[in-house]
Amino acid sequence: MHTDTEACVRAVKSKDARFDGVFFTAVRTTRIYCRPSCPVVPPKVENMVFHPSAASCQRAGFRACKRCRPDTSPGSPEWNVRADVVARAMRLIRDGVVDREGVPGLAARLGYSTRQIERQLLAELGAGPLALARAQRAQAARVLIETTPMPMAEIAFAAGFSSIRTFNDTVRQVFALPPGELRSRATRSRGSAHAPRTPGVIVLRLPYRAPLNPSNLFGHLAATAVPGVEEWRDGAYRRTLSLPHGHGIVALSPRPDHIACRLFLTDPRDLTNAISRCRWLLDLDADPVAVDDQLRTDPLLAPLVDAAPGRRVPRTVDAAEFAVRAVLGQQVSTAAARTHAARLVSAHGVPVDDPEGGLTHLFPAPEALASLDPASLALPRSRRTTLVTLVGALADGSLRLGLDSDRDEARARLLALPGFGPWTTEVIAMRALGDPDAFLPGDLGMRRAAEGLGLPSTPAALTAAAARWRPWRAYAVQYLWATDDHPINHLPHTA
Repeated sequence: MHTDTEACVRAVKSKDARFDGVFFTAVRTTRIYCRPSCPVVPPKVENMVFHPSAASCQRAGFRACKRCRPDTSPGSPEWNVRADVVARAMRLIRDGVVDREGVPGLAARLGYSTRQIERQLLAELGAGPLALARAQRAQAARVLIETTPMPMAEIAFAAGFSSIRTFNDTVRQVFALPPGELRSRATRSRGSAHAPRTPGVIVLRLPYRAPLNPSNLFGHLAATAVPGVEEWRDGAYRRTLSLPHGHGIVALSPRPDHIACRLFLTDPRDLTNAISRCRWLLDLDADPVAVDDQLRTDPLLAPLVDAAPGRRVPRTVDAAEFAVRAVLGQQVSTAAARTHAARLVSAHGVPVDDPEGGLTHLFPAPEALASLDPASLALPRSRRTTLVTLVGALADGSLRLGLDSDRDEARARLLALPGFGPWTTEVIAMRALGDPDAFLPGDLGMRRAAEGLGLPSTPAALTAAAARWRPWRAYAVQYLWATDDHPINHLPHTA
């Protein structure tokens, strides 16, 4: 969109927050870049230049506005919707892959050469993978500077910088302030009443595009929570996280204009990865206005959208974990699926200590489940075969599910496994792979909802009728499911 100057100028003049993260406004005279909704008086049109990413602005020599903090805006919804190589690369960079594996590691995951990846990202985003990762490191450093008492030297390496000098230079260039002044400003803005902090806990706000309806989002996560791994406590969804450098525990609470996030990390180098997973889990980079506008074109769906706009698709923090849970949930109730998953966790999960609640384990990785005895599973024989085959394929790498997955290829590989039909494959595509157009026409809840609305209830006819909802059929599923009085559709009461 950043190439459409007229549209960008209109968005800036109207301070339209829907475009935050979609493009950035750089001002030639001040050398500052802002989000479109920046509250200051818009600059003259002739002084504006538009960029597709914060990294592109920084690469061109602009620094972040101290008022609107454009580096903290929601991510572009394009990277969740699109399935091409640039979108997959952006999802991986956001997940910290460049910091951990370098540009060659990013390219290898995508099946391209480093030169091809750099060329495509530079052409579309105005910055290569290193610049994009640098912008992300700067934001991670800012979070650690403002929300923890960690020494600056530790923050530098935790945020992914190779040296303290590079850390200092980058922070000054991006934010026009030295690290110490950033911390002082944050302390002054919090005030003394907010000074005490729990050691090891990082507190931050996760932004999103309004509206956001938390009922089905948190209701689904809480109703399907696996004991020991997830819980709803004190108005927050809490769960354990298996991260590249250790484990973490996160608590996520819905607020009117953000998601409150409390992170405990055994290694602060996992901050970027943990934030990325939380945003993915809650679908926070979606564009709800675009989704709802399309769904409203169907007169049968319009009343559902108008009654509770902004529904998100509840996702997962780990695609392999969700695939295992999807198999355990085949043809059983939500309660039974939780029981089966809890048994796996108790027997094969890694124990963790949770000083603030009742979480006890990490969900077991496929490698830990690959050697399990099928006879130990309280499942029908056919489902034992399905589960064992799945974890074997995940463990040996013949099946890859993640942010870098080609969705069509992943579907084909899943359907080739014994016991995998359209329902299991599509629910994994929707919640683990993030396909916004995944659809479940054979789901019992969908069929009931469709019948109640006067839509066709047979899978083939419902699929044909749903063509007008594309490319947002996964969101239509959320609206249809919400017509049922099931716990997944209601925000849990505070325990």
